[in-house]
Amino acid sequence: MSMMPYVSPEQLMKDRADYARKGISRGKSVAAVRYREGLLFVAENPSATLHKVSEIYDRIAFAAVGKYNEFELLRRQGIRLADVTGYQYAREDVTGRSLANAYATALGSAFTESQKPFEVELLVAEVTDDDVEVYHILYDGSIADEEGYVAIGGSAEAVQSELAERYDDDLDRDGALGVAHAALSDGDGRSLEAANLEVAGLDRTRGRRKFFRMATDEVAAALEPLTP
Repeated sequence: MSMMPYVSPEQLMKDRADYARKGISRGKSVAAVRYREGLLFVAENPSATLHKVSEIYDRIAFAAVGKYNEFELLRRQGIRLADVTGYQYAREDVTGRSLANAYATALGSAFTESQKPFEVELLVAEVTDDDVEVYHILYDGSIADEEGYVAIGGSAEAVQSELAERYDDDLDRDGALGVAHAALSDGDGRSLEAANLEVAGLDRTRGRRKFFRMATDEVAAALEPLTP
C-alpha cells in the first residue's frame, strides 16, 4: 500500500498561501480612492465586458483581482445573498459588513478545507449618508477595514506607496481619478490610456442605486487636464 508523504500543517498553509499569492500577483492592480461624495475604483482592464468592479446592491460595490472565473463566482453569490436578504427582511438590512463577512467565511473555508485556495483578493465597499466603508478580504479569509485608499493585486505595494504620496481627503471625483491613474501608472512603470482603464464607483448623491460606471470618453475627458 502506498503511503502519502507527511506535510506539516504549517508547511501546508504556507504552500497554499504562496500558491494563492502567485496567482493574484499575475493580475493587474485595482486602486480604490475615497472622495467627497463616495469612493472611486480604477483598474487596468482593457476589456469592455469582463469587469473587475461591479455593483452588488443599492449602495454596495465589489472589486476583485485574481482568477476571473473564481471572483465572478463570488460576485454572483454575493448578489444572490444580498437579494435574498433584502427580500426576506428589508433593503436596509443588506450591508457591506455582512457581505464582507460572508466572503471572508467562504474564502477562509476554501483555504483550509479545499484542495486548492481561491486565487482572489476582494474589496467590498458601502457608501452611507456621511461615510464610506471599505473591507479588504484576502484569499485566506483575512479581513480588514481600509481608510482613504487601498490597492490590491499586481504591483499593489508600489501602487499603495504612490497613493499615499498623492492622496488628499478633500478630493472630488476627477481628482480621485487622477490620483488613482497616476499611482497605477507610476506603480507599474507605464502610462495608462483611458481605453485600458475600468472606472466605476459609489456616489452618495445619486438616487437609490449609488453605483456608477464611467465611459471611456468620460475618463479621457477627466484625465486630459491632468496629463502633462
